[in-house]
Amino acid sequence: MLKLTVLYKHPLDAEAFETYYKEKHMPIFESVEGISKFELTKFLGTPDGQKADYYRMAELYFTSVEQMQETMGSPEGQATVNDLSNFATGGVNVIVGMTETDS
Repeated sequence: MLKLTVLYKHPLDAEAFETYYKEKHMPIFESVEGISKFELTKFLGTPDGQKADYYRMAELYFTSVEQMQETMGSPEGQATVNDLSNFATGGVNVIVGMTETDS
């Protein structure tokens, strides 16, 4: 399965990030069709108690590259991408990979 991972760096204002993320960004994201499943993570830190390199992570799963391209290229997908600059003040890294499972 194809996975698109969005890694959010630490925002300038975490409270403003969380408010916008929940009240504005997630409703836009939830309008996107074609995502097989998604997982959202808010990082607590490292095992030794240090600050994590990233603040949040969103993992979006797709059945194929073509499905990802179609979904993210849709008006709703583009609205989600274009909205990132409205709240992700620390920046984001976006990567794509294939999941692997043991047989």
